[in-house]
Amino acid sequence: MPTRVFRPTSPSRRAMVGFTFEEVTKVKPEKSLIEPLKSKAGRNNLGRLTVRHQGGGAKRMYRLIDWKRNKVDMEAKVASIEYDPNRSARIALLEYSDGEKRYIIAPNGLKVGATVSSGTTAEINVGNALPLRNIPVGTTVHNIELRSGQGARMVRSAGNAAQLLAKDGEWAQIRLPSGEVRRVHLTCMATIGQVGNSEHAGQKLGKAGRSRWRGIRPTVRGSVMNPRDHPHGGGEGKAPRGGQPQTPWGKPAMGFRTRRRRDADRFVVRRRGSR
Repeated sequence: MPTRVFRPTSPSRRAMVGFTFEEVTKVKPEKSLIEPLKSKAGRNNLGRLTVRHQGGGAKRMYRLIDWKRNKVDMEAKVASIEYDPNRSARIALLEYSDGEKRYIIAPNGLKVGATVSSGTTAEINVGNALPLRNIPVGTTVHNIELRSGQGARMVRSAGNAAQLLAKDGEWAQIRLPSGEVRRVHLTCMATIGQVGNSEHAGQKLGKAGRSRWRGIRPTVRGSVMNPRDHPHGGGEGKAPRGGQPQTPWGKPAMGFRTRRRRDADRFVVRRRGSR
């Protein structure tokens, strides 16, 4: 999707980079596949702030996405390519031969009028979903399941793609966008191709207001706070920060492991960043 550079009529417009939305079909979202999305504004069920810098923003309706692709051996026609305010990728509306409609993540190259399908008999074409057992080695895939029948969990954001490297017994080795090589069972489903809207990373908001439209509130640096308000605070002028960066509550802010399940390490063949 081509990007759009705005005329420099103001300092914010000078740095702004947006999209042309050429591939988006000018239709309203399918009413049967949308539901209200309540803004939490960073609060939990008790109304207490648990996530900072969230609040406001434009109202959204959530689009129900078919992550499982469990209508096997039935062709579907791409009715439209639509904008989804809840994710970076575009979504495609499928109309199946029995009349049912479903949304999927729109892969790169999928056009209105194209035909897609899922199951073991599907062809190796962009947008088709197959078990990893039926996908040739070296194929680019996205929307990958971690457990069979669970629905896609990995490689779902704009421009991302993984590669099927090898098959060993009942397991496949997949190189993820981070560089990590991970084992996934051959019965898990994956979709052929790369996620669309690959130019998403080149977008520049240009002004603070566009962040507020997204529900993102301003972030104050810890180094400009008082010592009682943040571990980085205090000092005369720009005081150097010794030690590890921390949150306001003293928790390490970067550089520590966040993987919760230790047993998940046995599925990792090569960690990201390793040689």
